[in-house]
Amino acid sequence: MAKWIRYEHQEREQFGTITNNVITPYSGDMFNNPQKEKGAVNLDAVKLLTPSEPTKMIALWNNYHELAKKNNFHTPATPLYLLKANSSFFPGNATIEHPSSYDGDVFYEGELGIMIGRTAKNVPLSHAKEYIFGYTCINDVTGFAVLKEDSAFDQWVRAKSYDTFGVFGPVVSTGLDYKDLKIVTRLNGEVVQQYPASDMMISPPDIVSKLSENMSLHPGDIICTGTSVGLGAMPRNSTIEVEINKIGVLKNTYK
Repeated sequence: MAKWIRYEHQEREQFGTITNNVITPYSGDMFNNPQKEKGAVNLDAVKLLTPSEPTKMIALWNNYHELAKKNNFHTPATPLYLLKANSSFFPGNATIEHPSSYDGDVFYEGELGIMIGRTAKNVPLSHAKEYIFGYTCINDVTGFAVLKEDSAFDQWVRAKSYDTFGVFGPVVSTGLDYKDLKIVTRLNGEVVQQYPASDMMISPPDIVSKLSENMSLHPGDIICTGTSVGLGAMPRNSTIEVEINKIGVLKNTYK
């Protein structure tokens, strides 16, 4: 298992692996034979970036049994999803902004994220796991008040694509079995979500296989696997954390 991180240090964007808050820098392509560099840098000496620069972020809806049971949702045969705008992508340790054009509540959604490691197109399920580079923490921030603003059209992309609403990181962890992972969301230190990734309806390999039939997936692309019960509004001036064992803690403030 390795934890990969992107960061800014001495006005340079870099990437590397992190262990006990010490970063070992690498060069080249994180997804294809990266080269270890000399030296190390402490985490507190860098500015955190998102762990990849995706061409897209795909966000699933209704992918957890517990939430579906609570809301009487059906079990989908294939992933139900939307795309979040690239301009929404945002790292940990930074402040989520309330949109100036929006007056409603802003919700947190703690999720497990899949990071793609190889270009995937029409990938059979039997090989889909090979295209998963690793897993990361997601806060799929949402302005739900605009969703039903027009009765003729549900505005999912608008609700989820405001600047700073596509939060992911702080690292991507490789070599994990998603069934071992648990998502915990804390709002101002209080646990508001706690659920196992094993409760997914559609597994990560199946998600990758099915989505690759719809569009090409590229290295660094992020798939948000959906959330479970406990999602809710964030009060202004609050702290929100999404923690996943074996990955880390994605921590942001919201103002």
